[in-house]
Amino acid sequence: MTSQSHSTQPLSQPTARPLNRNDYKTLGLSSLGGTLEFYDFVIFVFFTKTLSHLFFPGDNAFIAQMQTLGIFAAGYLARPLGGIIMAHYGDIIGRKRMFTLSIFLMAVPTLVIGLLPTYASIGIAAPLLLLLMRIMQGAAIGGEMPGAWVFIAEHTPKQRYGLGVGTLTSGITGGILLGSIVAIIVQRSYTAQEVNDFAWRIPFILGGVFGLISVYLRRFLQETPIFKEMAEKKALAQEMPVVSVIKNHKQACLITAALTWSLSTAIVVTILMTPGVIVEGIYKIDRTTSLEANCVATLTLTLGCIFWGWIGDKLGTRASMTLSWGGLIVTAFHFYGSLDATMSGFQLAFNYGLMGFFVGAIATTPIVSTRAFPPSIRFSGLSFAYNMAYALFGGLTPMLTGIWLEKTAMAGAYYVAGVSALAIVVAFLPLAYKGWTAVTPKVREKEVALQIDKVVN
Repeated sequence: MTSQSHSTQPLSQPTARPLNRNDYKTLGLSSLGGTLEFYDFVIFVFFTKTLSHLFFPGDNAFIAQMQTLGIFAAGYLARPLGGIIMAHYGDIIGRKRMFTLSIFLMAVPTLVIGLLPTYASIGIAAPLLLLLMRIMQGAAIGGEMPGAWVFIAEHTPKQRYGLGVGTLTSGITGGILLGSIVAIIVQRSYTAQEVNDFAWRIPFILGGVFGLISVYLRRFLQETPIFKEMAEKKALAQEMPVVSVIKNHKQACLITAALTWSLSTAIVVTILMTPGVIVEGIYKIDRTTSLEANCVATLTLTLGCIFWGWIGDKLGTRASMTLSWGGLIVTAFHFYGSLDATMSGFQLAFNYGLMGFFVGAIATTPIVSTRAFPPSIRFSGLSFAYNMAYALFGGLTPMLTGIWLEKTAMAGAYYVAGVSALAIVVAFLPLAYKGWTAVTPKVREKEVALQIDKVVN
């Protein structure tokens, strides 16, 4: 009887309480780990031209760059498999173990890339090994990001939910900032020839070492209270979690996929591609100036993630998403429309930084998506929908944008504006702004009945 009385209410709901010392510790260590892991994943893009020359030598620089971007895309295509496997075990044996494993699987390939012989040394084996390392990185990041969001969402008090998830997302985007800073230091410290000869390896070796340090730090994290509660009440998923996701949570998957399209486009186009492909490639603005402006934009993006998560706690999800994604539409057109070969470094950095702040809208994606799935299949649901969508949209975006840029220099603005408008539309769906507890009574009753059955039996 006692078991049934405990299960007549939804299991595993966050409570309202102040942030405590353990919350800050968990948020700090998780964000730091996310920063180092995402640095490992994105440092590749800051050295695209160098890697193109070293691993795909040839007369056509554009084709070589597209081949390198193709290997970058391969990392995205590997995300779903890695994400589904790690999420499956994250819903069955615990969030923390998979959270630690993912960063280990990222650190090792990053270190290997830094030590990899080039085409000139081992021929075709060089790009093939590079591809293999990117696939391994993609599998790792597929488990890391959904795992990190679920981990923090289940640790954070409900009135600070947006702030917690937004802060973690800022830590992840801080990896891009760290990559920008390291790239600038390398560019300023070494000549172009020295970068090609050996200096390009430094960021990858550092990333591998930092990643292994992060593996150690995550030993000090605790399992989430929600997972512990589900384990105690025997309310963990009984069938393969991803099967339950596909059968019973289609709308949550579609919402997550749509917002992932918005997130992936905002990051890939505005932050990862713009410095080299658009600012430097089309407008011939100095590479160091371009990277410095990108560094400013990434810093404001990091701050924006925290701000828009906090605004969501204060004003609600619909207001936060409308203001942030609407602002991104306006600032994207302003930024790409104002680009000019003669503009000053200050003006470039200011416009880029302004747009970057509104790119912080990406924090609303995990805020909505983690809330859209019930706890027993949350990791698998988020990982499946997010990684499948990112594999498609994140993987194709660099090549599609590159082709579109052959037609118009405003391609970035058009693409970003389109997916931002999509995010605003999604924000007004009840499941998006209320969460899984607000689904139709029939579905809600089914979830409670399943929980009761699991506890009783």
